Amino acid sequence: MRLPRAAHARQPWRIHEFAGDFRIEDVWSYRTPGAGPDDFPLVLAAVRADRGPSAQDLPARILFAVRWKLGALLGWDDPATGLGSRVPSLRERLPQDLRDTVDPVGSPLTPVYRTNTEYVAEIANRTVHGLMHLGWVPLAGGGHELRMAVLVKPNGWLGRRYMDLIAPFRHYVVYPGMTRQFERGWRDRALLVPGAGGVSSRGGTEDTAQHPRRRP
Repeated sequence: MRLPRAAHARQPWRIHEFAGDFRIEDVWSYRTPGAGPDDFPLVLAAVRADRGPSAQDLPARILFAVRWKLGALLGWDDPATGLGSRVPSLRERLPQDLRDTVDPVGSPLTPVYRTNTEYVAEIANRTVHGLMHLGWVPLAGGGHELRMAVLVKPNGWLGRRYMDLIAPFRHYVVYPGMTRQFERGWRDRALLVPGAGGVSSRGGTEDTAQHPRRRP
């Protein structure tokens, strides 16, 4: 479900300490029924296990294929436009206690840091320097939910125009597809993550009493 930007800004995230020059572009929430305060590592593991091109919806797969093809043709994703070339990694701003919390290797998103309630990864190309922030948020009625914020620093006119053009695709294709994928990962955590326990949507019931069904 889409949330206002303030839903990210008012949380006491560490990201606020060193990403003030990035703008909050989108904020989204994902249902994790029955989750507790210590389940952030589990939800990350479940989401990671249920990711990949084959797990995405067909419209999202087509959209990303087109994007990568355009990027190759127009040179948007050339290494010279990425992290360590056009822009320094956000890791260079991290305080010492966050520097060794992740292995900074990944594609297309590179991990930056992780805590008990936050995970950040980044990407840079000719259009933007972008951050994906995943956070673990307690709910007023009990339980917790996963939230994602996308923060960007557009690269001049091209970057600003690019973000404006892809906004409808993000809101109506990419994020709804991620909602289905992420929430499915949590429901099926017992099958996806060794030793996770819990209840799988394929073989049991889901606690929906305090988490009513929401549409993305």
